[in-house]
Parts: sequence; structure tokens; C-alpha cells
Amino acid sequence: MNQPAELRLEHLPPGQPCGVPRPRLSWWLPENAAVQHAYAVRIVHDGRVSWESGRRADGRSVLVDAGVPAGVPGSEWQVRVWTDLGESGWSAPAPWTVTAPDFGTAQWIEPAEDAVPPPGRRPVYNLHTECTLGAAVVQATAWATAHGVYELFINGVRVGDQELTPGFTAYRSRLQAQRYDVAGHLREGVNTVDILLSDGWFRGRHGFERTADGFGTRVAALLALDATLADGTSATVVTGDGWRSRPSGMTADLMDGQTRGPATAEWAAARPVRGGLYDDRSRLELSVAPPVRRAAELAPVSVRRAGGSQVIDFGRNLNGWVRLTAPPGRITLTHGEFLGPDGRVDTGHLRAFDFATRQPLPAGQVDVVEGGGVFEPRHTTHGFRYVQIDGRAEDVTAVVVHTDLRRTGWFRCGDEDLNALHEAATRSFLANACDLPTDCPQRERSGFTGDWQVYAGAAAFTHDVAGFSDKWLRDLAADQLPDGRVTTIAPKPSGGTAMDGSAGWGDASVIVPWEMWRAYGDLELLRRQFGSMRRWVGFAARTARENRHPDRRGAPAPHEEYLWDTGFHFGEWLEPGETPAPDPGEDHGIVATAYLARSADLLSRIATLLGEDADGYRRIAAGAREAWQREYLAADGSIAVPTQANHVRALAFGLVPPARRAAVAARLVSLVERAGYRVGTGFLSTGLLLPVLADAGYVDEAYRVLLARGVPSWLGMLDRGATTIWEYWDGVDAGRARGSLNHYGKGAVISFLHTHVAGIRLPDDPGAAEAGYRRFVVQPCPGGGLRWAEAEHHSPYGVIRSAWRVGGGRMWLSVTVPPGTRARIRLPDKEIGDAGPGAHEWRVELPR
Repeated sequence: MNQPAELRLEHLPPGQPCGVPRPRLSWWLPENAAVQHAYAVRIVHDGRVSWESGRRADGRSVLVDAGVPAGVPGSEWQVRVWTDLGESGWSAPAPWTVTAPDFGTAQWIEPAEDAVPPPGRRPVYNLHTECTLGAAVVQATAWATAHGVYELFINGVRVGDQELTPGFTAYRSRLQAQRYDVAGHLREGVNTVDILLSDGWFRGRHGFERTADGFGTRVAALLALDATLADGTSATVVTGDGWRSRPSGMTADLMDGQTRGPATAEWAAARPVRGGLYDDRSRLELSVAPPVRRAAELAPVSVRRAGGSQVIDFGRNLNGWVRLTAPPGRITLTHGEFLGPDGRVDTGHLRAFDFATRQPLPAGQVDVVEGGGVFEPRHTTHGFRYVQIDGRAEDVTAVVVHTDLRRTGWFRCGDEDLNALHEAATRSFLANACDLPTDCPQRERSGFTGDWQVYAGAAAFTHDVAGFSDKWLRDLAADQLPDGRVTTIAPKPSGGTAMDGSAGWGDASVIVPWEMWRAYGDLELLRRQFGSMRRWVGFAARTARENRHPDRRGAPAPHEEYLWDTGFHFGEWLEPGETPAPDPGEDHGIVATAYLARSADLLSRIATLLGEDADGYRRIAAGAREAWQREYLAADGSIAVPTQANHVRALAFGLVPPARRAAVAARLVSLVERAGYRVGTGFLSTGLLLPVLADAGYVDEAYRVLLARGVPSWLGMLDRGATTIWEYWDGVDAGRARGSLNHYGKGAVISFLHTHVAGIRLPDDPGAAEAGYRRFVVQPCPGGGLRWAEAEHHSPYGVIRSAWRVGGGRMWLSVTVPPGTRARIRLPDKEIGDAGPGAHEWRVELPR
């Protein structure tokens, strides 16, 4: 069709309210268009054009600032383009949903709570009011937010389909608000308005030690509802005086679970409150990311009896909850990922401990139902495959819950084990995408910076994570410490800082924006995060310059100015056969100095893109690279700590001079061979292992590692029953579970499936005219006995496809290039050249 399509505001799905006064606009060009010469945009309000740009000579079609004045009324927008195909028609209309939170005279209200119950046993409070409307409702909008998790009900009917609102942010600086069209919920006469309010992330248990009250000790809600009536009058409902509250009969904690019993307490006056965070309305904002929603429902694949309990298996690991129908009586639901030898749910492997006392902590994830009827615990989530039911229940269904991310990438090949691995990694990521990128959906549920650092690039192949990452990066910057340290988890509840500032974790502040730049071409994200990146690299460089590991003797050598060998670091973390050493007394210089070089190098490139001074960051990068080489790299290419991880990092981060790269790569292959072609890397470098091998010319060896079985290996997890990626390679062994069985970091291997097996690659250092797939490479690497592979990616410019098959000494490659882009095509031992928009095919003889 000769018109643009896929219109979007910022990185939001169509129709989601956008809080940017002058949003950037994106669209796909008409099919087969090679280049855009100009565009025109118009805003439509009540069927009439309220603003039009006129023809603008501009080749951009992604994240375009069209100059729409702030406040222009509109309900829809359209675009037309002039391309090499000529002038297009106007696109189909897309929603123009530009607004800002408006709470008017609403006051924050707290429930009546004279004494705060212990964590895990705190009520879900019901905040209630009534209003009388003198005529039918023509239009009505509600704004809502909370300190805690809320649900809004009007006349007993739940409003909206978003879950766990208002979401998890750095509450001290940022608080999301939701906007609802509620005209269909209101009626002439008496209306009831109720808010169910629970602890949520604000004051509920959180993290490894399950600490409560991370952002405050009181929950509260804020609501403003404005209605236009058929008689021309208006009505307003706001939180404040006159609202009542009582415990709802439920308790809820995101980690412990939810209970339901009868509501027996009397109503009391809710408390309007002010001061502190309540007075800071500048915190209120619309989300830049899609919301959390119920994504799917799963029926049981088996139901068994074990020790008097009913044990239900949903066939795969997930994040969410169980909905069921309960007869009168008491039911206890225990959720978990593993069954013990007795066939009952075993959560022992998920129990954390108190750092001070070393005492184990409960695993949580227990719901309790008293009374009959339908039970759906929407104020908690669980990471589970199995649920153990003690008591009677019917119609048991698992509800999958995660951020409503748009699927943008798919991979398939002739090996069903690799297809299953891709699915397990994708499923594991989605289970950990619950309003922020968590490490695991059961034991900690924290936004560990290192986890998203290692997986963000892989996620961008399968889902649109631009807004999701944007939201999280704002929280990371908001909670960054005054000295530049990046907190190990973001958002960061109150607590100590001794475990903040680790190399590889804090570097998420630089590496994640860079990966988003490569995938989406959002220069403004780089600009906004630039200060955070500078503070982190400044902290790391300053720590290297001002501190020296106490084990070092003699006068410092000049290169030690850039040697980062002090402070708290997790190190490579969970290398097979190695004991983790998160001890600030340990020398993790070989890892930390490598990351200093990497982040300083990326920051110099980002500074150049932004027109900022890059020379200082180039000096830091060069100094850290030299320090790493002098300390850890010998003239023969051997590395002082000869692990797979250190060899991988050295090659991936460009730490090795060109003359010694071949020797380092050969030593890495030797280590891989000695390990039986099994993985020997830890948390930070596992996702880099296969690309490094293949790019060094060892494609066959990369496939052998990918297809290896046993422990440690990816397919070894699947052989032992994994449906998501495990924290430990031997997560299930000899009938026992260890650690989290839903920890997506090692799933970053699926990048290799997209970039090397299917061959869709982004430039390593894209310029402003190349990022976001405007220029890309298709370079598949057949191997591993595969006869065919294919991948599809919905890029900011359109659909990219790569499909190949081999047979009879030949290779057939089919590639689709989106409008307005170009691809460089490379085949084994053969440079094909550039390809423009459209579908292309090649047939070549394979090298013998």
C-alpha cells in the first residue's frame, strides 16, 4: 500500500497515553520505498484538522520531532511521505494521546491505620466514597496513583486491565500515574468509588533479605475523577475529606503472597495527609513503558495427589498467579518451581538468609483463601511452575503476568533443541519483565543492574524493550549515589550501600543505553543518560586513580593510575567450579579494569555522537586498556588468570593488541577443548562466548559449545527439564534443586542465534545515520549440522528477514530489507555487497 504504517508516539504502543508535551513520531515507509525525501504530519480533533506541518524536506521517519506545538488539541494523527515512489496517501489515523497527570485539588489519603501490622501480614485496605450524578455521563476521566499497589473500582467493577499499578519506580524521585476513561463505569444517580490498596513495592518485602518499608512506612492513594454530564454540568470526585477506609479482609505482600478472608472491620475516616513526598507533585508522570498486564492463561498439564495435597503442574515456569474457584472452607496455595522426592512443592532452594544472623528466611509465595467463590490474587506475583493446593479447589488456571512488551523477533532452525532453548530464554526474560528487569521472579524480584546489562541486547532481538529500558534507566540515574556509584539494584529501596558500585553491574549505566542506541537509534536517550554515564565512569576512574590494592608492594607504576583493583565487586560471578568472592578485600582488577576500559570507550563514542568532548574518555579508555595489558597479558598472548571468561572479555572488549588477538583466541579455544566444549564462563561473559569464538574464526567450535550437553551447557539444562534459564548450570541435579530456576542472564546466548546463526547484525559502532537498523548486516554462519535457519525482526524501519538452507555443497539465502534501509550481505568466504529495500535471494557454492 502506498501509505505509511505503524505510527507510534515515542516508544509507546498506539493508544497508550504519552506524557511528553512534544512527542517524537515514528512510522514505516510505504512498501518497497528506498528513501524518504519529505513528510507531512497533521493532528485531527473532533473530525477537523487542528494542526498541520506542511511538507517538510526530511529523510527521517523514526523518532522525528515534527514540531507539533505543545497543547494542540487532537485525538488522532496522520502522516504522508514523499519517497522515490512519489507522494503517498495519508496514513490510517493513529491515536493522539498526549496528556499530563492532572490531579487538581485531590489530596493524598492514607487508610486509618493506628498500628502498622508486621510485614507480610498487612491488610489490603479499601478506600471508599460515593458520589451522586444528576444526569447521564457523556465523558469521564480518572487519574490515579499510590504509594503501594492499587486497584480502582467504580460501582463494583474493576477499572482497566493494567496490573500492579502504579508500577515500580524510584519513588523518591518518580511516581507513575495512570489515566482511565471511566465514562462507561458511571451512571446517573449514586455511584461508588473504591480503591484497594496494598503494600506493593513501596513498603512491602523486597530483595534477598526480604526487607520491608523500603520507601516508606505508610501506604496512600491519590485520585481525581472528572465527568461531563449530558445536561452540560460537570462533576468531580477527588481523594480528601469524606473518604472512608477499612481492611478489606485480605492481606497481601508481593513476596509472601495474598490471603483472603471476610471483611469484618468497621469503616473509619481515611486521613488526608501532606508533607514530604506527598507535597512533591513534580514526581508524578506517565510511564514511558508499556504497562504490566495478564498476558496468557495456562490450563494444568497434570494434576496429582501427594501426601494429601493436590499438586498441579502447568508445564512451564512462569511469573503470575493462580485463579480458582473455592468452595467454603480454607485453602492454602504453595507456589514453586520444583517438586521434592515426595512429589510435593519444594521451595527450599529459593530460601535466602539474613546476612547478619545467617538464618534462613521463608520462601514466601503462599496464598490462603477462606470462604468460597473465585479467587485471583492481583496484589502479589509468584515465580512457579507448580502449585500445591491443601484444601479443595476447582477451575484452577495459571495467569501469566508481565510487562506488555510487543514481540519483534523470532528464530527457527532445523534443530528443535535450539528452538526450545530460544523459547526457554525468551520465556525466562518475560517472567523477569514485570515493570522492571528483575533477576528472578521468586526469591529477590530486584532490578539487578548486572542482569539487564548482560541481557538487554538479546531482549532487543525478540521484543520492543526501548520504552522498558528507558523507564528503568531513569530510575537507575535517579538512585545513583552522589559519588557516582550505580546501585546494584535499581530502583533502590533504603538500605546500605556497601554492595553498590560493582564493575559489570554499574556499567549497565553505559552499556544498556549503548545497546538501546544500536537497536533503536534514540539519540535523546543517550543525551538524557549522559550525565549518569559520566558520573559512573568518573567514579570508576577516580577509584582506580586514588586507591591501590593492599597486596601491591613497591612504588606504583605509571599504568596503575588506571588499574581498578579495589572496592566491592561481584567479579565474573558463578563461574563453573569457582566459589564466588564478593569480598571488598579481593582483587578483582582483571574484571574491573576491563570494564573501565569498555565503558570509557563507549562513553567516548557517545560523547562524539552528542557533540560533547570525548578526549578525556578516550584517555581513560586507553589508560585502562594499557593497565590491563601490562598487568594481565603476556607477550605470548597468555593471560594471568587463564579462565574462559577473561579470554572472552579480552577479545570482546578490544583489550588485546591486533598482533596478539590470534594467540589469545587460540588459547580460548584450547580452554574450551579442555572443558569438553562446555561453557566455562560466569555471569558476565557467558553471552559473549559464542560470538567471540565465531568472530575469531572458530565457528565450528562455537557450534560445538552451543550444542554440547551435560553440565555446564545450555542443552544440559533442557535435558534436565528446564523450561526457563537457570541461575546455576546444575540447577537440578540428583533430584535436588539449587538456586533460582528462572534467572535469564545465561539466556543471552540467543543473541548468537539471531546474529550468527540467522545472521542479522547491527554495526558495532553505528553513526547517527546507521543506528536502529537503518544500516545493518546479514552474515549467517552455517554450522553445527544445521540444514536451515531463519529469523525475522520488526525493526524501527520495518520487517527484516533472513532465511538460509544448505544442501549439495550450495547455500541459498533469502533476505528482506525494509523500506528506507540498506543491508550489507556477506556469506561464508564471499562478500555479496549492499542490498536495498525489497526481497532478495542468492545461491552460492560453499567453501570446501
